[in-house]
Amino acid sequence: MYKTIVGIEGMACGMCEEHICSTIKKAFEVNKVKASRSKKCAEIITELPLDEKAVRDAIAPTGYEVTSFACVEEAPKKGFFAKLFG
Repeated sequence: MYKTIVGIEGMACGMCEEHICSTIKKAFEVNKVKASRSKKCAEIITELPLDEKAVRDAIAPTGYEVTSFACVEEAPKKGFFAKLFG
């Protein structure tokens, strides 16, 4: 799994957050996406790493500005019982 954090400038309300989320969902195969106007970013969880240019190209037509991009590989989270019983 990969976690991509995209800095986004210009979001002002909940509809702006939803617009970013729906744009990303349409452009890429994602497991989870969450946009936050207060944090000025979107967190995207995917099976494969995302290409920065592709993300910028997907968001640009919406009128929002991509200010940063970071993609890191995440270790899979262990379930509750795996933590208890190793």
